[in-house]
Amino acid sequence: MARVSTKTNKNIYQLTRENLGLTREKAAELLVSVSPERIEKIENERSVPHPDEILTMAEKYKAPFLINYYCSNQCCIGRQYVPEVKGKELSQIVLEMLASLNSMNKQKERFIEITADGKIEGKELKDFVAIQEELERISVAVETLQLWVEKMLATGKIDEDEYKASKSK
Repeated sequence: MARVSTKTNKNIYQLTRENLGLTREKAAELLVSVSPERIEKIENERSVPHPDEILTMAEKYKAPFLINYYCSNQCCIGRQYVPEVKGKELSQIVLEMLASLNSMNKQKERFIEITADGKIEGKELKDFVAIQEELERISVAVETLQLWVEKMLATGKIDEDEYKASKSK
């Protein structure tokens, strides 16, 4: 019988595996390309996971959030360019997105004024930065929605064939 970990500060990879009720050995069987020893090194942070390992974990564990976590926290390029997206309920995602879109709608005239001459100077900079931050919130909301969709597809709550057929129309 496998021992249950008593470690208190488990990383996201160990928590995800344990939430599925998998031992490292069973996880390795599921993942095929990742050994129990490699899983242990990743979970104990003695080794940084490789992108292909994360893709496999995300698929087999039905946990697409692992990809965003890896990119935003462990990939040297992603840490600079990929915001960490937190899983949220659909209603919260939609409300946050609509709030940001409404805010941008109110600021669009100012955005045009600032950018029309191709340069940003003086008092324009403060407004431009505020608009840029709002656009970033919209971008994160879009990424959050995409992560929600991927989770629903992975868990079968959205029919993948119907989804793909709808996207191709």
